[in-house]
Amino acid sequence: MDFYSKAKRIRLLALIVSLLFITPALVFSQAGTAPSSGTEQITINNGTLEEVIRYAIKNQPLIQQSVIDERITENTIKSKLADWYPQINFNYNLQHNFIVQTSIIGGNPVKLGVKNISAGQFTVSQAIFNKDVILAKRTRGDVRLQASQTTTANKTDLAVNVSKAFYDVLATTQQIDVSVEDINRLERSLQDAQNQYKSGITDKIDYKRAMISLNNTKAAKKSNEEVLKGKVEYLKALMGYPMEKDLRISYDSLQMEREMLLDTLQGPEVTSRIEYQLLTTQKRLLEYNLQYNKMSYLPTVSANGAYNLNYQNNQFGELYGNNFPNSFAALTLTLPLYQGGKRRANINSAEFQVKRVDLDIKNLQMNVTSEYANALGYYKGSLANLLAQKENVDLAKEVYDVIQLQYKSGIKTYLEVITSETDLRLARINYYNALYQVLANKIDVQRALGQLNY
Repeated sequence: MDFYSKAKRIRLLALIVSLLFITPALVFSQAGTAPSSGTEQITINNGTLEEVIRYAIKNQPLIQQSVIDERITENTIKSKLADWYPQINFNYNLQHNFIVQTSIIGGNPVKLGVKNISAGQFTVSQAIFNKDVILAKRTRGDVRLQASQTTTANKTDLAVNVSKAFYDVLATTQQIDVSVEDINRLERSLQDAQNQYKSGITDKIDYKRAMISLNNTKAAKKSNEEVLKGKVEYLKALMGYPMEKDLRISYDSLQMEREMLLDTLQGPEVTSRIEYQLLTTQKRLLEYNLQYNKMSYLPTVSANGAYNLNYQNNQFGELYGNNFPNSFAALTLTLPLYQGGKRRANINSAEFQVKRVDLDIKNLQMNVTSEYANALGYYKGSLANLLAQKENVDLAKEVYDVIQLQYKSGIKTYLEVITSETDLRLARINYYNALYQVLANKIDVQRALGQLNY
């Protein structure tokens, strides 16, 4: 073998080895980098409701999963659309035949082939008509939209739940604050009753009644403090907030009173509900699926070609000295003729799925009207209760101040003082509970109207 033949063989071997190493690298380079899903570990100091909701949307694992699902959807779309591009591949084969195949030709045994065979194949194919890639191209916009709407729906649900948990924490906090003020007032009353008992003005019944009322208020305060711990932990869990860190929230009662009002004359628009938008997107996708199944009667058409390197030699050392290449181009048409009724059954199923989602939309329309009427009724009822409780607080405060002065003047008994204190405490607690209930019911009304979208 001359020098040029050896050099040619060495170059060819180097090309084949290079392709074997480069191809896996190209495959892995297309995989990309996985998106980061780290959590924003920031402590909230005296956070408002808006800050708490914003933190929850950024850090709640369910929302992070929805965002990742959007990225997965985007990459899945790219993967499906990649089938529209030419598909280029390389195959390599090295084969040693221990016994070469023998055939009888003209009554004589003839060996067909050689002991050593090596082949390299470059192939290219281009989809011309394929229902799978057509479906991917038509539905890519709605698939992206569905993933985005799912994230919006999850954010809306989270915002509603976080808001209600926030108001629940505030209501319990206010009860504790009321108990603290009552304890200070009862301690002063206890001191007054004790001084009057020591002065002989009253017997020790007033003193003991004051002690009983003080003990009850302290017990209520302690109970609410323990309940508050659980409610704060629940709010942390909804937010995705670190359990080991303290969560402090802030509020402005006057601002909340200004924000509790709502236009009760507006009606629900089902089209503004994220649930309706999701169903309409789902319907469009199901209609595309129906078209896809109807296209199953059509053929699949593709263009393809190949260039084959074919090396054969009985001597392994000289295998790559002789090349017998061949190449071809082809147009392939595949038409399924009979599949046992499978295509008709798939079309029927797709049609039923479209009809089913139509019923889901109709059911949602009826439920939205009922949900809005129910939420609006609770809102109006809680608002009326709030106005009554606000008036009760003013009346109870006035009654307590008058009876306290009369008791010090010896006109009223201490039992009436305790009764007025109890009325005042209950009136204040009921007022704050009613305020936060109005705000929670307002959220339900806004959700029924489709006004809460994040």
